[in-house]
Amino acid sequence: MNLHNLTPANGATKNKKRIARGQGSGHGGTSTRGHKGAKSRSGYSKKVGFEGGQMPLQRRVPKFGFKNINRVEYKGINLDIIQSLIERKGVKEINLEVLQENGLVSRNELVKILGRGELKTKIDVTAHKFSATAKAAIEGQGGNCSEI
Repeated sequence: MNLHNLTPANGATKNKKRIARGQGSGHGGTSTRGHKGAKSRSGYSKKVGFEGGQMPLQRRVPKFGFKNINRVEYKGINLDIIQSLIERKGVKEINLEVLQENGLVSRNELVKILGRGELKTKIDVTAHKFSATAKAAIEGQGGNCSEI
């Protein structure tokens, strides 16, 4: 072993080019940036989404539709779900607390009762909205529909 063949241990150093450290480094002169043009200058950064002059994706894709900022979103609960709650848990009335306890709605959701399925027992239901078929089915069994 001599001084001229000493090397660091494997993984001890990164193989990094030392740019702009003179001609002896092999990366002097233009410092690996080529000649002239915007990319050779300091401070250059291309725009996000720039595709080399090709029409960028966000301009190629057609825009359509309308998003109503005043839309009110309801969580739909169908009659068959209410019937299964009555059978499984023995619930006497349906309101927001009962639906939250059973994991059907979260705390801040608005609830709309929908008419899919069949209701077999009389039950009182309290919710934000009712569809016409759901209201008819609940009242047809002798139940009560009350809106919050």
